[in-house]
Amino acid sequence: MPDRLHFTDSDEANALIACDPMALLVGLALDQQVTVQQAFLGPLRLRERLGAIDADTLATAELVPAFREKPAVHRYPAKMAERVRDLAVHVRDNYGGDAERVWTDAPDAETLRANIAALPGFGEMKVKALGAILAKRFGIEAADGLVPPHPTLGDVDSPEALLDYQAAKREHKAEWTKMKTRGSS
Repeated sequence: MPDRLHFTDSDEANALIACDPMALLVGLALDQQVTVQQAFLGPLRLRERLGAIDADTLATAELVPAFREKPAVHRYPAKMAERVRDLAVHVRDNYGGDAERVWTDAPDAETLRANIAALPGFGEMKVKALGAILAKRFGIEAADGLVPPHPTLGDVDSPEALLDYQAAKREHKAEWTKMKTRGSS
């Protein structure tokens, strides 16, 4: 198990998402329409503002003010507060509040895929991203079958690797957009 994931410029945030499975899931839930760095700084900001980031706290706290406090946790505070609450309720109700059980309860890739896909706000891209993180950073064997052939956050093992990942992601999106444009003409 790594002592930190290098997804932000904050050593404290990087340590939190590596050691607290709920923080990792919250960071992934927030990872859309903002930078990776901002998304994964979100769990630390929420913990500082709420006093804790466990599933029960997130399921019961008034999240919108915590999301809106400057600096904002996300550019869409109300929507993302709702998403994080839904995620926390799911973890609380299905895993007894223990977010790590999303993967430790999965004996194989198929079960793990279903567990991750059932998380509110987790589509196919997040299934692959979390699968790659679990396989490559945490050594979770059941996640090996979820790792896609393209670069993911699972490949990020240093601040430099985060920059490389983001550059590759921009290139991949540009190619995908170009192919999509050609296909619609």
